[in-house]
Amino acid sequence: MIVGIPKEIKAQEDRVGQLPSAVYQLTKRGHRVLVEKSAGVGSGYPDEEYIQAGAEMVATHAEVYERAEMIVKVKEPLPEEYELLRPGQILFTYLHLAASKPLTEALVKTRVTGIAYETVEVNRRLPLLEPMSEIAGRMSIVMGGYFLAKHYGGKGVLLGGVPGVLPGKVIVIGGGTAGVNAARMATGLGADVTILEVDVERMRFLDITMHTAHTLYSSPAHVMELLPTVDLLIGAVLVPGAKAPKLISREMLRLMKPGSVLVDIAIDQGGCVETSRPTTHHNPTFVEEGVIHYCVANMPAAYARTATQALTNVTSRYVEILADHGVPGAFQRDPHLLGGLNLIDGHITLRAVADAHGLPFMEYGKGSGIPPLAL
Repeated sequence: MIVGIPKEIKAQEDRVGQLPSAVYQLTKRGHRVLVEKSAGVGSGYPDEEYIQAGAEMVATHAEVYERAEMIVKVKEPLPEEYELLRPGQILFTYLHLAASKPLTEALVKTRVTGIAYETVEVNRRLPLLEPMSEIAGRMSIVMGGYFLAKHYGGKGVLLGGVPGVLPGKVIVIGGGTAGVNAARMATGLGADVTILEVDVERMRFLDITMHTAHTLYSSPAHVMELLPTVDLLIGAVLVPGAKAPKLISREMLRLMKPGSVLVDIAIDQGGCVETSRPTTHHNPTFVEEGVIHYCVANMPAAYARTATQALTNVTSRYVEILADHGVPGAFQRDPHLLGGLNLIDGHITLRAVADAHGLPFMEYGKGSGIPPLAL
């Protein structure tokens, strides 16, 4: 198979789809790999390393899309990339379709085979999303503490406090991968941390493993009770493949003191706060109801080298399976990969995406021209 790795064009997105080491493994398996010139530079991987790994360097973005049978990216295609995609071409990347109806409709029109990292599920885990959730969770405390500084309009609260001064209060909504990593960082700084969660078994696990953090059942009443006291609020809610639920309304946000900070990690799935909207690393914050909002939709790109390494660690195996067996052979080889299928042949095959936008849903293997799985 001809595998294409284009340079990311999203604002301040310096990650790259695969490391040179992963490219080497693909070429050893007999595949051709096209890498757009300077695609890996932002992550600290110059073109020479890809050439040594056996890749063919390609001068233009359009040529990668034109020649490749499978595109391996990091972020969802932007409008200028829609027309570069073609029917039957495999697109393997983070898609986050539930957050964008225009993107979903555009990809349906291209009839591309869209496989999303964030919906591949193994034993109730999302292994291709977890590394980025870990980075975003840890980053949320770093960025939140930074913008609490008075000269950024924050309350002037140091999260860890000092002897004789109480630490800052951190509320984490969601006890999943991102939430746990946020809580770990916050407790490590010495902050007063409370994790809100609805899964009782998950709360038991958090209570046993995170000795200095508190757990509280997540309900609107409990959230409203805590908001007036919070310094840093972390939104870390995830419904796999679906749009994030709006758990904090504008009215609830007004309960927070001016200069408090909100980091909405769920923004790439639409955000879990009514007032959230996507921002960029160059212009990361805005203020609503006196609360500083940090809503960068590609948070891990700030630490592009670490993020690219972590991402390739978990995606390269699936890239090899897709390259070796194609579609539907890869789904037969590893049925977990089927959970990543969001679109094929102009049809939406993930119900959460179809429901988010009120669009038709088609179960894979029924009416798409692709034979059903022999499982």
